[in-house]
Amino acid sequence: MNQPTHEGLARPDLGLRWRNRFATLGSGFFTPLRPQPLPDPYWVGTSPAVARELGLDESWLQSPVGLEVFSGNALPAGSQPLASVYSGHQFGVWAGQLGDGRALLLGSVDTPGAGELEIQLKGSGLTPYSRMGDGRAVLRSSIREFLCSEAMHALGIPTSRALCVTGSDAPVYRETAETAAVVTRVAPSFIRFGHFEHFSARGDEEALRALADHVIDHFYPQCREAAASEGNAYASLLEAVSRRTADMVARWQAAGFCHGVMNTDNMSILGLTIDYGPFQFMDGFDPAHICNHSDHQGRYAWNRQPNIAYWNLFCLGQALLPLIGEQEQALAALEPYKTAFPRALEARMREKLGLTDAQPGDRELIDGVLRLLAAGRVDYPIFWRRLSRHVAGDSLEPVRDLFADRDAADAWLLSFSERISHIPRGLAADLMLKTNPHVVLRNHLGEQAIRQAKLRDFSGVQHLLQALQAPFDESPQSAGFAGFPPDWASSIEISCSS
Repeated sequence: MNQPTHEGLARPDLGLRWRNRFATLGSGFFTPLRPQPLPDPYWVGTSPAVARELGLDESWLQSPVGLEVFSGNALPAGSQPLASVYSGHQFGVWAGQLGDGRALLLGSVDTPGAGELEIQLKGSGLTPYSRMGDGRAVLRSSIREFLCSEAMHALGIPTSRALCVTGSDAPVYRETAETAAVVTRVAPSFIRFGHFEHFSARGDEEALRALADHVIDHFYPQCREAAASEGNAYASLLEAVSRRTADMVARWQAAGFCHGVMNTDNMSILGLTIDYGPFQFMDGFDPAHICNHSDHQGRYAWNRQPNIAYWNLFCLGQALLPLIGEQEQALAALEPYKTAFPRALEARMREKLGLTDAQPGDRELIDGVLRLLAAGRVDYPIFWRRLSRHVAGDSLEPVRDLFADRDAADAWLLSFSERISHIPRGLAADLMLKTNPHVVLRNHLGEQAIRQAKLRDFSGVQHLLQALQAPFDESPQSAGFAGFPPDWASSIEISCSS
């Protein structure tokens, strides 16, 4: 293999205006570092949609220079790569100092319509925070993150985005020998709860305040305005993050999405879904489903995600306590989560049911369908899409066929029919068809694309990406991604090893 180096390489101009606002926090927050070059890289997958959002010429996603840049072999002109330090709780246990162990923030760029966005390479080599790791990411997990980032965005779930994946035949050792990859991901910020925990645990109030002020000034300016009347911008920050997190998790739950590793260092201060590891969109509905093979205690099961999010917010509140001052005020700032989450979830579930208004019996109707789906382990995405098609005019029989207990299904369907009869049919159907996707990123779909990619056939990645970026469209191209999972799908195990 040819082992490239940065020496002698020009810094190509991507046509982006770079800066690094995170770097303005000071040297205690990061380590300046160049990525480790990736031998003999090749393109695996690209998202022209993200390129357009960045204002990046799409031709860069096919060019040799673009390949070098997004593999870490050349640094774009104006970038200031760094690895940030943070700490966190992992599986409920304080893990101490962590940090960007295999990711480098290249910097941030001004975009045409999305404001300032950060661009980060994941899998770009060793950093001072790699601990016992090798700083690399493997092909399978990089493809999964690439696809799911874009899938979640298309579903309207707050998330980081993914620009591209590049691969290499360089060996990376996990349970077995695998090959290396780099995924380029994009977000307004990659600041996590763990960043605050790090400086709070060290008793560095000055750094903690600088970080909080940075987040408020750039992302939550309304908290400064609230402080003028209520007296504490940091309590307002905690409340704002709690509300955003509540909305994000409600969208996860409604979509049947399991994150799989909700450690505090994987929680975004902006309420974005980040750090796609052992995630899963459920097939058969099981509220206690555990998608992470490493989660032996089921801490991050689907039905526990809302409470875990609150637990993580409580950890953030503890970290911010030196700035908030009074524990009662911190607890008060967390309190809105307890009402914001159920309210947001109920709103999302009403959309899935095509309900354009709220009625007193809606909670019972929602709980009833979830109990019904759980009792029969009914396929979650297919049920909701078939129900949507029925409201749009298709026969009810494909919906009934999903249930072994027809009497229970018919009883709920009758209640649903009575509830929706007061809403114009076309309006309800339109809402449902725009809410309940035709295609989601099931594990077996990702696995099929990964198996092809391991044979250097990346067409499966791009075809699946196209379907996931238009999840509500029913087209001949997407039809092959919308069926029931094959029997072998239940044997797929996803763990934290990536």
